[in-house]
Amino acid sequence: MTPAVSIRVLIVDDHALVRTGLRLLLDREDGIDVVGEAGDGDDGVRAARLEKPDVVLLDVVMPGRTGIDACQEVILASKGKVLMLSMQDDPSYVREAFAAGASGYMLKEAADTELVQAVREVARGGRYVHPTLGARLAQAEVEAARRAATDPLSEREREVLRLLALGNTNQEIAAQLFISVRTAETHRAHIMQKLGLGTRAELVRYALVNGLLDEA
Repeated sequence: MTPAVSIRVLIVDDHALVRTGLRLLLDREDGIDVVGEAGDGDDGVRAARLEKPDVVLLDVVMPGRTGIDACQEVILASKGKVLMLSMQDDPSYVREAFAAGASGYMLKEAADTELVQAVREVARGGRYVHPTLGARLAQAEVEAARRAATDPLSEREREVLRLLALGNTNQEIAAQLFISVRTAETHRAHIMQKLGLGTRAELVRYALVNGLLDEA
């Protein structure tokens, strides 16, 4: 039986083939209606404001403005929920997505049925995380809590600090971690503040002393 009210979905991804595939998959489902597409974060915000979708499928890595950077504005514009889509299976991306306001995070490699399930769950007001990622995230949280007792930096901040100590610019760090330059700059500012450091030389010294340059 077809639900009385359809779930309105907006697809935001920089790859046209991905958008087409997602639209074909979702349009064949009862109770789900794809109301629009966008190819980047800024167009996604505009489409969200125009279409007022219930769920926005938002790609994490896009040229210019990343999905995580655009997430909060998309939510405000649509008054709906965001389900992040990504090739990135690092738990730090999951945490950043939820911190930005996302209601779900799933990998693009997931099965068709999982995407449909995730869309319906998020539309109902629930949260969804790819099962494998959920287990990995739980383990990462345990490790982060253990490290927090002696290390003030988050996992992502440690990675940014390591790359800074290796001589990378904010632009290079952003490219390597699939984040925006603004986010990289924000991480750097937080690191300096937490550690009470003022120069790159002090950052390098801290990284050396704490073995960050030995990490893979």
